[in-house]
Amino acid sequence: MQKYWPQINAAASEVLAIQGRIPDIQKAVERIREVDENFGHVSGVIQTALDKTNKALSIVTAAEQDLDKVSQIAGNGIELAEGLNQFVDSSEKAFQAIGPTIRQNLLLVQQITNAAGDVFAQLQNSDLENLPTAEDLDRIASRLGIAVKLVDSMSELLGKIDNLLPSHPLADKITQLNSVSDKLQLQIRLAGIMSDAIRRNTTLPADVIAQLNTLSKDISSGIGNFLNTYESDISPALSAGADKLRSILSTSASTLQGAKDRIPDIADILASAKEGITFGQTELTKIQSDLPQIQSKIHEISETLANKSEGFIQALNTVSSLIRNDLPKLGNKLNEAADFVRNDLPNAEKQIGKASEFVQNQLPEVEKGVHRVATLVRDDLPALESAISKAADKLREVEGNNQFAELAKLLRGDIEEESAFLASPVQIKEQQLYPIPNYGSAMSPFYGVLSLWVGSTLLISLLRAEAENPEGRFRGYELYLGRLATFLTIGLLQAICVTLGDILILGTYVADKLWFVLFAMLVSAVFVTITYTLLSVFGNIGKGIAIIFMVFQFSSSGGTFPISMTSPFFQALNPFMPFTYAISLLRESVGGILWSTAIKDILWLCMFIALSLIVALALKRPLSSLTKRSAENAKRTKIIA
Repeated sequence: MQKYWPQINAAASEVLAIQGRIPDIQKAVERIREVDENFGHVSGVIQTALDKTNKALSIVTAAEQDLDKVSQIAGNGIELAEGLNQFVDSSEKAFQAIGPTIRQNLLLVQQITNAAGDVFAQLQNSDLENLPTAEDLDRIASRLGIAVKLVDSMSELLGKIDNLLPSHPLADKITQLNSVSDKLQLQIRLAGIMSDAIRRNTTLPADVIAQLNTLSKDISSGIGNFLNTYESDISPALSAGADKLRSILSTSASTLQGAKDRIPDIADILASAKEGITFGQTELTKIQSDLPQIQSKIHEISETLANKSEGFIQALNTVSSLIRNDLPKLGNKLNEAADFVRNDLPNAEKQIGKASEFVQNQLPEVEKGVHRVATLVRDDLPALESAISKAADKLREVEGNNQFAELAKLLRGDIEEESAFLASPVQIKEQQLYPIPNYGSAMSPFYGVLSLWVGSTLLISLLRAEAENPEGRFRGYELYLGRLATFLTIGLLQAICVTLGDILILGTYVADKLWFVLFAMLVSAVFVTITYTLLSVFGNIGKGIAIIFMVFQFSSSGGTFPISMTSPFFQALNPFMPFTYAISLLRESVGGILWSTAIKDILWLCMFIALSLIVALALKRPLSSLTKRSAENAKRTKIIA
């Protein structure tokens, strides 16, 4: 079995390969089913093919019948081509005469246009006696009509010759002649207009006269250019046209002669084609007669595959699953069994032999030993149990004595470990949350807040709180808010200076530097609003209140020591002081932000701003007195001026 296991594995691999081709098998079954369903179209296709072959056979037959006529036509064509060659030879002199005739006609047209130009030039005279008559203009118009016919005929002739030439060298010349013809026709119409004006004795239109003279110059210039290039462009083209016509006729005669010589080959080809079409028609007829049997076989195959394919695929999947999952295990078991047969079976046979020999020879001695043990249990076991019970009581007594227990524990334990424990009985495990590396950085929020309050206090002492209000045009709250904007701008700048100085100059540790700057700007805005409101409402007394307020906050904010270490009075003031929330907010940015605490501090600071604005806007009397004082100061200044 193990010897032939590689062949079994190879067969299993083939089965797995067949399972991998199941989609292809299903597609093949589907294609056969489609062929079965659409087999009716095959009959129609074959019938169409038979109809086409019948038509082809009739065409080939007709071609064979008309082959004699083709031969006769080809002979007549050769005679015609030879006659045309004779015609070209006889007409070569006519081609040679075309060139001078065209040149003579161009000179005639040039003379006509020059004469017309002279007559049209007389129309510019202011002397009425020198003007041409209406009859003169009619005669000029008639001669211009002759010139138009000459130009059109030359253009048509050159066009026919140009069509014979490969590169069409006369196309530009034909375009020039057509342009000249258009200008001549325009001159004829304008001459008619001038003739009618002379007959009606009306003023001659100057623009028409100018246009007639311009056209005369253009026509004369165009014909002159045409005559200058006649010998270099037109005359060679006429000669080339005659040669091309002779070449075409000669080629036609050669082609017709070759076609006449090929007529026997064409007859053989038609005969072979007729034979092939007849054979194909016969085969198609046979296929058409066998179609019912073929359709029956295909239908039978399709039904068989449809019925058997699903069971085959299911069985194949089952076998494949067994091959993938169980065949490797079976191989391992087979290898183990083979190894056992090769290696362990001889030893097993030897052990069985020894066991058999033991049973036969040593078993009586074993029986005697068993009888002896039974006698020991019956006679000596009670005394042994009594001795074991006494020993157990002694052991319980020893275990109950703590001194022996401690001694035993000490003897069993590690002396070095016991000494280390006695030297250090408590081990501290430290875990830092929001650590700050040094005391100076930890105190920076307190001193930063203190400096911002001192700065706002100095600001209200250095800057004037009252804004000028000439003639009392501004209301109290407008003066308050306008001046507050100035104080806030300076306060925000001083907050930026303080925080950036701490970070960049002093090297203070800050976990979130951007938020440290932004929080300081918010704190400065709160302090400036509070101090400016005190100054606006209470005047100089407000400055003293701001200093007293700072002293209270210094002790009740918990900036240096925890608030629980202060007196109850300051503990009661702590929740109502702006310092409390300002220091807490800056500490969040220094050690690491806990947003729940930071948002609470921000809301409290915003509440202080709102409270200051409400107090300032509600106390209208102090603000109106400031407004009145500002108006008096402005009036006094105006009087002094």
